[in-house]
Amino acid sequence: MFALLGVTTLMVVVGSAWALLTATDGKDLKSPQNVEVSIIDDTFTLRWNWSSESIRNVTFSADYQIPGMDNWIKLPGCHCITGTKCNFSSAKLNVYKEIKLRIRAEKGNNTSPWYEVDSFIPFQKAQIGPPEVHLEAEDKAIIINISPPGIEDSIMWAMDSFSFIYSLVIWKNSSSVEKRIATVYSGDKIYKLSPETTYCLKVKARLRLQRKVGFYSPVYCINTTVENKLPLPENIEIDAKNQNYVLKWDYSYENVTFQVQWLHAFFKKTLGNHSEKWKQIPEGKNVKTTQCVFPRRVFQKGIYFLCVQAFNGVNTSLWSEEKKFVPEIQTAIFPPVISVKPINNSLRIYLGAPKESENKSVNQYYPIIYEIVFWENTSTAESKMLENKTDFTLPNLQLLTVYCVKARALVEDEKWNKSSVFSDIVCKKTQPGKTSKTWIIIGICIALFSFPLVIYAVKGLLKCIKYVFFPSHKPPSSIDEYFSEKPLKNLLLSTSEEQTERCFIIENTSTITTFEETHEIDENHKQYNSQTSRDSGNYSNEEENSEDKASENFYSRRPCDQK
Repeated sequence: MFALLGVTTLMVVVGSAWALLTATDGKDLKSPQNVEVSIIDDTFTLRWNWSSESIRNVTFSADYQIPGMDNWIKLPGCHCITGTKCNFSSAKLNVYKEIKLRIRAEKGNNTSPWYEVDSFIPFQKAQIGPPEVHLEAEDKAIIINISPPGIEDSIMWAMDSFSFIYSLVIWKNSSSVEKRIATVYSGDKIYKLSPETTYCLKVKARLRLQRKVGFYSPVYCINTTVENKLPLPENIEIDAKNQNYVLKWDYSYENVTFQVQWLHAFFKKTLGNHSEKWKQIPEGKNVKTTQCVFPRRVFQKGIYFLCVQAFNGVNTSLWSEEKKFVPEIQTAIFPPVISVKPINNSLRIYLGAPKESENKSVNQYYPIIYEIVFWENTSTAESKMLENKTDFTLPNLQLLTVYCVKARALVEDEKWNKSSVFSDIVCKKTQPGKTSKTWIIIGICIALFSFPLVIYAVKGLLKCIKYVFFPSHKPPSSIDEYFSEKPLKNLLLSTSEEQTERCFIIENTSTITTFEETHEIDENHKQYNSQTSRDSGNYSNEEENSEDKASENFYSRRPCDQK
């Protein structure tokens, strides 16, 4: 019984020890931490931290995945790694496409959870490494030959090997204070140095468009040589004159002959030695003066470098400092010729080329635009506008106002910042305009057509005034009815109005008398009354009443038109 209990106890103790050993031997592995991807040129490095240093014999493995794919692929150079970094430069990755990484710890059959790295594009994450530099010395200059960053067949910079710009810092070895900073290309020279002096320098590369700046190269040092017997030409300048270019330089020695050569600027961006690519200007061979004149047709659009060398018998100077030459910058731009034509409330502007025809040489490189400035002659306030045409209009100006105009030519590509001087000022007065003329014509027509109406209106007004303030003299109404009817008509009535014949109807009689008969009766009656009126005036009421009744009974009269 005790034997059996002892065996059981032993098994429990052994089992507990094995479980503890397994747990401490990697069963609960933790994932790597602080995982980072570093890319310098074509070198891809994956780094991470591991906190459980007490666990031994732990390895690490990484996979990668391209978005859109479901499966993970083992990352070359990063499988079963015992350290905390790996190099996966051998992976055939597309540096312009997004990828994703993951890594875990492994011990035997036990593994930690995966630690996934955020997806990234290798080209965007890549940094520019230091370039390789090779130096050559002259008496007062150092020639710098630079190899682009990365390996010879670089995958990362395959599209940008000609786009690198190099920044240089140079100083005398005996002093770290006097430093010069310059932008150079491979094959450039650093001038204005001292002979037989040690200079040190370092170089870094950058890509302007991608805004990437690389690391500085190691420091390189070199000694300049003994001063040459013939000094090199200095202060190279070039100007445009008529249809030629004039290259000038300074030189202190006499009885010296010069030669001039040129090189396309794009050769500066290529690798290798460019000394054999320089070409001589035909007009720049065996020049006896300190200037060289050559026609414009020698150089087309582009960027060039020019340099001059002096020689005297067997002695030859080193080549001068290279002068950068851009034909379109050197070409002079002359102002246009302006003509102005007023059109109503606008000015028509015409721009012509000057007699020198210099603008033709500019137009072969870049289009020309024109800046126009105009103002009222009585004001100092100026207005400006840009036009790419030589025939245009200044609209909406004040009528009958004098405006002044001037213009100048500009190179449309602003990086050259080149323009002509302003042309001569031309002043013109705007016209009255069609609108004013139209209203004048309309006013005249209205006046002509309304004149008869005005006359009739005045006549009518005069009649009314005459009728109101100067009426004709009429007799009283009691008398007016006995006069002839025609003169008593209203003066304002038409004479064509028909006359109505007056008649009376005599009632209580079988005979109808006419107006003439009635008139006779009335006349007799009036005569009788007038005769009796001359008497003493004493009348009998009875007689009068009886007479009136007799008259009433005898006849009763009324107008015919009241029947």
